Amino acid sequence: MAPQPPQSAAIDPAAPDRESLRHLADQFGTVLRQFFMRRVHEREEVDDLVQEVYIRLLKRGRVEEVEDLRGYLFETAASVVTDRARKRRSHRTEVHESFDPAEHSREEFSADRVLIGEETLTRASRALLELPERARTIFILRRLEGLRYQDIAQRLGISLSLVEKQMAKAVAYLNQRMNDE
Repeated sequence: MAPQPPQSAAIDPAAPDRESLRHLADQFGTVLRQFFMRRVHEREEVDDLVQEVYIRLLKRGRVEEVEDLRGYLFETAASVVTDRARKRRSHRTEVHESFDPAEHSREEFSADRVLIGEETLTRASRALLELPERARTIFILRRLEGLRYQDIAQRLGISLSLVEKQMAKAVAYLNQRMNDE
């Protein structure tokens, strides 16, 4: 029986693909960057998008066997742009505010402001506990845990319509209670 090579000497099965990707990066890196520069406004994301194309090609494997490599590369790049746009829409990135240490520096709150905040939190907690259990559960799952109505309905084994109605009642009750005091 022939001796087995040590584990550390094992051949990396992805090595040929990595070498192919290095060749692709050399051959198409500049035009791929230009492709993304024309399609995205955030220039700092271009290198990440190029990297995502290479990752997808590496996951696909056997890049050297693709018949129309240039076409496949740019089709993958177009998919990366589309996926980025979908993600930005679903995460509503256009309404996000960037953190600016000068603008968002930690404020020192006055004792009065802290006391008012604590009293408001106590009133809100008390009002939340006054809700019927199902409405309270739905409110917590939606507002605090961020679940979608459909997910709440499935989790609780109730209809979507009932979730919507209970949520509307909970919000109306909490608004009324917070405004009454």
